[in-house]
Amino acid sequence: MKTLIMVRCLKECLLRAKKILKGMKIDMITERLEINRITPNDKEDYFRNISNDKKVLETFVCTYAESLEKFDFDPYLKMENLFAIRIKETGKLIGIILYFDNNGESCEIGYGIGSEYWNKGYATEAVAAFIEYCFYDLNLKKVYASYFTGNDSSKKVMKKCGMTYDRFVEKEFEYLGEERDLTYYVIER
Repeated sequence: MKTLIMVRCLKECLLRAKKILKGMKIDMITERLEINRITPNDKEDYFRNISNDKKVLETFVCTYAESLEKFDFDPYLKMENLFAIRIKETGKLIGIILYFDNNGESCEIGYGIGSEYWNKGYATEAVAAFIEYCFYDLNLKKVYASYFTGNDSSKKVMKKCGMTYDRFVEKEFEYLGEERDLTYYVIER
């Protein structure tokens, strides 16, 4: 058993070293995921799993892209607060997570996972790691997240990560041609 654990640890260290040597800084690692900066090589996966996935766009605010050729990926590469959620074994981008409205004390986070990867625990795993990043790397005291009314899956993710109900805001903003209600959850360090 000890040998198996040592082999797993060694494989993980080698995988991490290879990626660091390739210039891909690893920010967060979970059991199955790596969460790190978006790179130019992520364009196709980002397009497929976020910007062109209509199921994702029903629950996550993002501009729809009709084709890869017309997809303007450059603005995402410039965002310091945007991270890729990757399958650890392959490095494939399956989603994104970001923070915004950072006021030095708190921030809000948002996340989107390609619909092909829903209901596999990836969002919960990524959000839990990202909350830790916000607390210990960004030194924040509170982290907020919100979901559109009816998105019970996102509500479950927030609860599983220890977040609690904060407030409900009716018709907070317009998205996809309709006014949307948001429910906010929060966790404190």
